[in-house]
Amino acid sequence: MGSLVDELRRRETAARAEAEQLRGQIAELAERLAGVEERLSRLVIAREVVDEVLDGAAWEVSPVPGQPQVTASPGAGPAPVPGGLAVPPWRAGLDASVLPRDYRDLLEVAGDAGRPLRAGQIAAAAGLSTDRGKVETLRAKLKRLVDRGWLAEEAGPGLFGLPVHNGNGAGETAKTGVRGGSSS
Repeated sequence: MGSLVDELRRRETAARAEAEQLRGQIAELAERLAGVEERLSRLVIAREVVDEVLDGAAWEVSPVPGQPQVTASPGAGPAPVPGGLAVPPWRAGLDASVLPRDYRDLLEVAGDAGRPLRAGQIAAAAGLSTDRGKVETLRAKLKRLVDRGWLAEEAGPGLFGLPVHNGNGAGETAKTGVRGGSSS
């Protein structure tokens, strides 16, 4: 009987060693996969930002003196002023209709929510992809809206909501989701 028990222990030890070796390989592959996914995410973001910059650069071409000025708009919404910003800084009396459609949609989602949301929540609510790279690109747009005064991020880092734009309240997150200083 001793040799059968010894053989089972030997096989158990061998199986245990093989399982540990496979766990090590899995951990190494998981680490490599995480690195490749991170690099892929950065490449996707870089490409999308370049696309966005190139799309905006077509609008920023200076008109040729003596030639009629033609401005093309890639989508709904008013055509941007050549040399102007696609997302102008917010100021009193300026309506969201001056923004490109995709930025207006983001403001609408933030207003409908009535509370600050994270980029992933805004993506889901807007019907956009919630893939990591897409959410990071969306976060860049949300940060641009914050930088230009159209959104606020004061409820906490990464929480985007509509600011209050009345008197000294610019930049404070609106609790009602109503823009322009009127409250409900």
